[in-house]
Amino acid sequence: MILLDKVQKFLWAFVECAFLALLSIILIHLILGDNSGAYVKSVVDNVLRFAGAVPTPSLIGLAIVGMLVYLIAVRFR
Repeated sequence: MILLDKVQKFLWAFVECAFLALLSIILIHLILGDNSGAYVKSVVDNVLRFAGAVPTPSLIGLAIVGMLVYLIAVRFR
């Protein structure tokens, strides 16, 4: 059980770092605009394409599931 907890903490830290990197790239694109470079542009284009391809009911469903998970996690603490 201890190993599982360590793996879970490591994976969660990895997800947080990846999300921070993605937000940093988007911030660089917002600051520099078209001069931000090819890699930054491609990442932002992929994020925008993904966000545009997800239908609105799916986003609402994900938000509801996320809120339920949060409420259940708070209740069990």
